[in-house]
Amino acid sequence: MMTPPEYELEKNICGVQHEQQQDDEAACQEDGNGGNLWDTFGLLQLDLGSESTRDQCARNENCCSRNVLRKQRHWEKIVSAKKSKRKLERERRKLKHAEEKGAAPQLSKWDLKVMTKERLLEAKETGPRLCIDLSMTSHMTKKEISRLAAQIRRLYGSNKKAQRPFWLFLTGFMRNSPIYEACLRMNDGFTNYLMDVTSESYIDLFPLETIVYLTPDSENALDEVDPQKVYVLGGLVDESIQKRLTFQRAQEQRLHTVRLPIQEYMVKNANVKNYHSTTLAINQVFDALSTFYETKSWEEALKAAVSPGKGYVLRDTTR
Repeated sequence: MMTPPEYELEKNICGVQHEQQQDDEAACQEDGNGGNLWDTFGLLQLDLGSESTRDQCARNENCCSRNVLRKQRHWEKIVSAKKSKRKLERERRKLKHAEEKGAAPQLSKWDLKVMTKERLLEAKETGPRLCIDLSMTSHMTKKEISRLAAQIRRLYGSNKKAQRPFWLFLTGFMRNSPIYEACLRMNDGFTNYLMDVTSESYIDLFPLETIVYLTPDSENALDEVDPQKVYVLGGLVDESIQKRLTFQRAQEQRLHTVRLPIQEYMVKNANVKNYHSTTLAINQVFDALSTFYETKSWEEALKAAVSPGKGYVLRDTTR
């Protein structure tokens, strides 16, 4: 049986425990808005935790992005270095192969294109100059105009290959004319040709004393190509040539005329058709001028320009 002091102590302990239990029960009751206080407190903790989690994820993403970019840049450097190494190795093999064969190294297409452009632009400054007079196309049929456009393409191609090219002019070249349309249609890259194209006449572009008109009807044989002169070719084709048309045009303009020295270096060759002609296409005349300008040999020039079909051969070939 408990004594009164012991009973009071037990009572006090039980009272404290009972008060704590009541506090816990009160805390577990729903708040005035119908929510559980512990749940609300837990949600607050989750919100704080989620904010810190988002910040950490953002930092991780930034870190990952920097790492990816750094790795990408590193990989690009590696790829670039490998490409450069392969290119140097190819060049080294080319040089070695050329040395073994005792020949000069083969140039790339880009190098050749750059060199061609430099040669043409140098010719623009130093000459010689060649004009193709296209003001007489009204004398030609549509077929003949197409042939003339093809001759212009071949002439330009020969000039690009020449070691000492001419600077070319297309004069009397009217936009939307038949010859203009034919050149655009038949000549790839025509608008990018390195030449001067103008609707003006050559007599408006150059002093008369510098102009030399090449016509097969002239009495004067050409003996030299002067870089200070401007050589003019009449833009006509074989079928449409009217007798002495270009010669008469040059005389009316009081121009000095010359012809290629075919009779001086070549003779008529016997053929079945008994055909002999000193009239050449404009690209053939240019081949003669260009070859002579490089070699200083009319034999080489005429051999390159006058086809056997014209009925002429070099004098020494008949012996």
